Amino acid sequence: MKNIIIRSLFSVLLAISFGAANANEIGISPQETHTLINQGDNVLFIDVRDPVEIMFIGFTDKVNLNIPYLMVDRSQWDAKKKRFRLYKNPDFITQVKAALTAQGLDESATIITMCRSGSERGLPSAKFLRESGFENARYVINGFQGGKLKKGAHAGLRIKNGWQNEGLPWKAKPNPSKIYRTDR
Repeated sequence: MKNIIIRSLFSVLLAISFGAANANEIGISPQETHTLINQGDNVLFIDVRDPVEIMFIGFTDKVNLNIPYLMVDRSQWDAKKKRFRLYKNPDFITQVKAALTAQGLDESATIITMCRSGSERGLPSAKFLRESGFENARYVINGFQGGKLKKGAHAGLRIKNGWQNEGLPWKAKPNPSKIYRTDR
């Protein structure tokens, strides 16, 4: 019995370690992302947020395109999370492939995804891309706006890290030629 418990505990610890290493392996800092995209070699930089979120939070023109990973279903309310239901963009892979082709890149390119904080869409979208054959998919750690402060007068505000808080280029309004749109 003791051996079973020890083996089970070891398996859990190994799984946790592997998950953390995997996230660290595919994560890239906002500064490293900025440097890599400025070099311009074989990189596709995608903002994976819903376009409405971008309208209210901000945008960087350094991205090649906005391709939402999770989209908002405004017809269904998620009572548990107190928000509209999110669903995976069914055309995400097709849209990423089209963006690669438009940039003259292939599936071996480095694809960097960025969401608001890096956790709900950034890391999952990079993992999904890797599972779909894009071996060089990565995500921006802490995303566009970063994590929330936990203590102090500014607790709850996203002012401690992320693209926006590291002084990298951004603006309040999205670029209409790069934002995800259904009218074209």
